[in-house]
Amino acid sequence: MNEDILNDINEELESALNEGRQLLNEAELQEKIDEIRTEAELLIRKHPIKSVLISAAAGFFLAKILRGD
Repeated sequence: MNEDILNDINEELESALNEGRQLLNEAELQEKIDEIRTEAELLIRKHPIKSVLISAAAGFFLAKILRGD
């Protein structure tokens, strides 16, 4: 019975991985990612100081969360 459960889980994981690969290969998704990247770059160039401060704050809080302090 445990082997059946493991086989089912493996099949579901393989199916999910295949779907993920298909999504990543889609040209439409790649275009959207490029658009988001371009918009982010323009925003960062328009407000460089704010971008650095926000990044530093996000890094600080992320480090706090991951360290468990």
